[in-house]
Amino acid sequence: MILAVDTSLGTAVALIDADGRPRAEAATADPLGHAEVIGDLLQNVLDEADAGDITHVVAGMGPGPFTGLRIGIAAARAFALGRAIPIIPVPSHFAAALTAIDTDAVTGAFAIVTDARRREVAITVFDGKDDDGIPRVVADTILLPRIDADTHLGGIRRIDVDALSAADLARVGANANAAGRALADAEPLYLRAPDVKLPGAPKRVGS
Repeated sequence: MILAVDTSLGTAVALIDADGRPRAEAATADPLGHAEVIGDLLQNVLDEADAGDITHVVAGMGPGPFTGLRIGIAAARAFALGRAIPIIPVPSHFAAALTAIDTDAVTGAFAIVTDARRREVAITVFDGKDDDGIPRVVADTILLPRIDADTHLGGIRRIDVDALSAADLARVGANANAAGRALADAEPLYLRAPDVKLPGAPKRVGS
């Protein structure tokens, strides 16, 4: 089984079996409060299935806000470390793209659009699936002012997403792992740098 965790939008956790079928899912759409709910959601999912059979952990790598992404990725890494099992990083938009293709029967090119706050959106353009069953990226993720999104897309179908399926994130990770592919590295796709920064060295005061 594969455990997936994503906190790029709300907080979503799921377990799928070797055939890609969901064994347990738990989620909240609240874009804040990840730290308060992630533990309970994980426990709920683990209580519904035999957690001893988990072989991999998929971590949603964004795009998403700095703090929210760090919480989900840290939880995924901690679980994988505690079980001594591999972690599979997957860009979060791939989950939404798989949902669009497999559940909503979307064909042709389409854009996954998620709220980036500050009147901006994150956009990734996909077109179908490749031979490994992974959504095919035709335009990498970019950050744009919300008002410019439609002009940038130039008629490409737009799918606005406010919640992700952790089960579909797990399926993407499973397909990537089976194909020996890395869809992301260890660095999350932050929408922007954190607002809070470490202070610089104190200025020297002349005598």
